[in-house]
Amino acid sequence: MGQTIVEKIFAAHRRDTPTPENIILDLDVVMCHEITTPIAITDLESRGMDRVFDPDKIKAVIDHVTPAKDSKTATQGKILRDWARRHKIRDFFDIGANGVCHALFPEKGFIRPGYTVIMGDSHTCTHGAFGAFAAGVGTTDLEVGILKGVCSFRLPKSMRINLTGNLSAGVVAKDVILHIIKELTVNGATDRVIEFVGPVVAAMSMEARMTLCNMAIEAGATCGICLPDRVTAEYLWPFIKDEYESLEVATTHFKKWHSDPDAIYEKELSFDVSGLVPQVTYGYKPDEVKDITDMEGTPVDQVYIGSCTNGRIEDLRAAAGILKNRRISPQVRGILSPATPKVYSQALEEGIIKIFLEAGFCVTNPTCGACLGMSNGVLAEGEICASTTNRNFNGRMGKGGIVHLMSPLAAAAAAVAGHITDPRKYQ
Repeated sequence: MGQTIVEKIFAAHRRDTPTPENIILDLDVVMCHEITTPIAITDLESRGMDRVFDPDKIKAVIDHVTPAKDSKTATQGKILRDWARRHKIRDFFDIGANGVCHALFPEKGFIRPGYTVIMGDSHTCTHGAFGAFAAGVGTTDLEVGILKGVCSFRLPKSMRINLTGNLSAGVVAKDVILHIIKELTVNGATDRVIEFVGPVVAAMSMEARMTLCNMAIEAGATCGICLPDRVTAEYLWPFIKDEYESLEVATTHFKKWHSDPDAIYEKELSFDVSGLVPQVTYGYKPDEVKDITDMEGTPVDQVYIGSCTNGRIEDLRAAAGILKNRRISPQVRGILSPATPKVYSQALEEGIIKIFLEAGFCVTNPTCGACLGMSNGVLAEGEICASTTNRNFNGRMGKGGIVHLMSPLAAAAAAVAGHITDPRKYQ
C-alpha cells in the first residue's frame, strides 16, 4: 500500500511508538516567539531543566508586539531574548531584524521538504507549503520539543483537495482558501492534514502556497501541505545550492516526499476554480464566506494589509497595483505592515512603499500586532476592518470590532472605495 507525504514524513522521523495511537517524532525545527515561548521557558527554569536539545535547530523571533508597547510585552521579549543569548541560539531575530515568524523563517531557508516542525502558534501549518509536516502545539509539547527535540502525535489522516481550472484575473490564493473553508466548514478538517494538489497549486508561487496552507487551521486541520516541486526548489535554491548539482537534481530528490499514486485518503475533493470570484468573510467564523459582490457597499473604517497570510512581497505588489495613482477614502485608515525586513526593503526598492504612502496608508514595521488586536491597528468597538489576515473571530482585532477577511487586492480596493467592493473594477 502506498503512503501519503505525511505518512512518509512520520516514518522517516519516528523515534518511538509508546502506544498504537502515539508516535514520538524527531524534530527538525522548533520555532519560538515571545507570546507563547516565555511560558515554556519559565516553567522549564522552575523545574531545573533550563536546557535546549540543539541550539541550531531552534529558531526564535520577537514578532507579535514589537517594539514592546508596555511593561508586560517588554518582559515577554526580555525572557525570550535572555534565553536565546543564554543558550547561544544563533537564529534569534530581535528588533530591527525581526519579522512575522511564518514569513521570516521560510524566507531564511529554515524549512525544507520532509521536515518536522513545531511552534506554539496555530499558524505553523503555513510551513507545510514546502512539503513539511508543521503543526502548532501547546505549552507542554513546546517544552518537550525545546528540551528533547521530540514531539508526540497521532498519525493524522489525510484529505486530498484537487484544485483544477484557471484562476480569473483578480482572484488569488486567499480567495481559493476562503472558498475551501466555506465548503469544508471550520470543523471539516479537524485532526486531518489537507494535501493541496492539482494544476492550480502547481502554477502557484511559494507565497501563494503559503497562503493556502496558512489557513488550513481555519478548517480545523493540523497542517496544510503541498508536494515539493521545482517551484519549491527555486525558492530554496540560495540555501540548498551547495547540496545539489542543479535545480533539476533538487527537484527530482524532492519527489521522494510526494504521495504515492496508491496512497489512501480519508476523503478526496475536487474544486474547479475557473468560475471563482473574489471572496470575503461576513460574520465571526472563517467559514462564513460570500462572493465579494454580495457584500458590495459594506462600509469599512480600517484596511489592514500584512500578516503571515498576506504580508509578502507578492501581496504588496498586488495591492500597490490598485493603489497606484489613487488616494484612499478619507473615512478609511489604511495600515500596511510588510511581513519581514526583506519584504520592506524590496518594497522600498520597487517603489511600492511610496505608492502606499502617496495613497494615504500608514506604513509600520513588520509585526503581528494588529492581527490579534494587540498593537499597531487595534479596532474600537463597532469599527469594521477589511483585512488580509486569517481570523475574523469576535473581537479578534479589538473588543467589539468586526473583521472581514479578504485578499490584498480586495483590501486595497476597499481602501480606495471606503467600502467592500469587487477589486476587479480597479485593475
